Amino acid sequence: MMRPRNPDERLHLNLFVMGAGHHRAAWRHPDSSAERLGDIAYYEALARTAERGKLDAVFFADGMSAGSVEDGFNWHLEPLTALSAMSRATRHIGLISTLSSTFYTPFHAARLVGSLDHISGGRVGWNVVTSMFDSEARNHGYQAMPAHAERYARAEEFVQTVLALWDSWSDDAIERDRQGRYADPDKVRRIDHHGEHFLVDGPLNLPRPPQGHPVLVQAGASSQGRDLAARYAEAIYAVAYDLETAQGYYRDIKDRVAAAGRSAPVPILPGLVTYVGSTMEEARAKQRALDECLPVAASLRQLGLFIEQDCSDWALDAPVPSLPPLAEFRGPQGRYATILRIIETERPTLRQLLGRLAAGGGHCTMIGTPESIADEMERWFRGRGADGFNLMPPSLPGGIDDFVDQVVPELQRRGLFREEYTTTTLRGHFGLERPAGRHS
Repeated sequence: MMRPRNPDERLHLNLFVMGAGHHRAAWRHPDSSAERLGDIAYYEALARTAERGKLDAVFFADGMSAGSVEDGFNWHLEPLTALSAMSRATRHIGLISTLSSTFYTPFHAARLVGSLDHISGGRVGWNVVTSMFDSEARNHGYQAMPAHAERYARAEEFVQTVLALWDSWSDDAIERDRQGRYADPDKVRRIDHHGEHFLVDGPLNLPRPPQGHPVLVQAGASSQGRDLAARYAEAIYAVAYDLETAQGYYRDIKDRVAAAGRSAPVPILPGLVTYVGSTMEEARAKQRALDECLPVAASLRQLGLFIEQDCSDWALDAPVPSLPPLAEFRGPQGRYATILRIIETERPTLRQLLGRLAAGGGHCTMIGTPESIADEMERWFRGRGADGFNLMPPSLPGGIDDFVDQVVPELQRRGLFREEYTTTTLRGHFGLERPAGRHS
């Protein structure tokens, strides 16, 4: 039986920024932000809205191929570049970027993420991914994605090397003695990493970041991914279709963190799609308005991407054909497991499954009033299915405006969410300590 929450514990909430919204047809809606997706002012405004709601962070995913551009396009601006501008438009909110351990080098990653931590005054997190698709690999010198085990072995060494680079400068290395030296060379050290995947002498050509280490975020679904998250992640993104699924993942990750000898809180943040209305009818109308914009061909392409099969000729109003079990699936396992659970639980037709996946691809979806959504979020929080949520508004900016203006005040009224920021760093927002340097 799970122990009750400490009364002082509060939800963590991130805004997951994705184009015109997480619904595949959001850009088609007449009131969408489709014309603004290359405009940095749009992203700055989203960050300010999230900060007005006292959210912990804004978060960008990333992809290394253009994909099917006719279905919508999410990768207009490179995330770290965009977040640099967004950091100057905000004061408190955290800034989390995805960066692939398969396609970058540790020195690049340490310098890029560390630089943004300096620019923002200590508000940065790095979402560590190994990437997914062969189309991405072929833009980076690979014929296909390396095997799953190889990617995760590289990722672990990658993270170890980045952490060492951030620690290659002591916090007090810089002296700025105008009559002598700028920095103490004995406090700026080579790391001399000679591993299976990387050779990095160091030191980093950047002083230690304000947070010591920018916050490491991970989304481990496979066993190897969960082990990597348990050893290194300081916050975890999750895919959870329902509370039962969320609780199972939550228990497993917390057990693995403890087994790794760590006592950090490691908040777990499932994705959450919300349709908010003053009544249930109004909320459902918002959902229908987006669903009606969804072309079937685009939906089938999305499903085909998730399950790695061509389903373009499947019958729309028949049951979904049998899919291989999770153990036989070679692609990203978290989303695939969710699809299998939806099929098992709801027994949908193909058309019904497409609608269910249109926003958030199988993440938890809550439709209702601010009170009913807050009820369900509280149930997940109290039931230890989540320490908070990675908000995935189906449309932007409307979806985050609705959440900040209507749901956040209800969460605050219940004492579930902060009313003001009490810290100045992303580590502080997440309740994480600043790590001591290796040479302190």
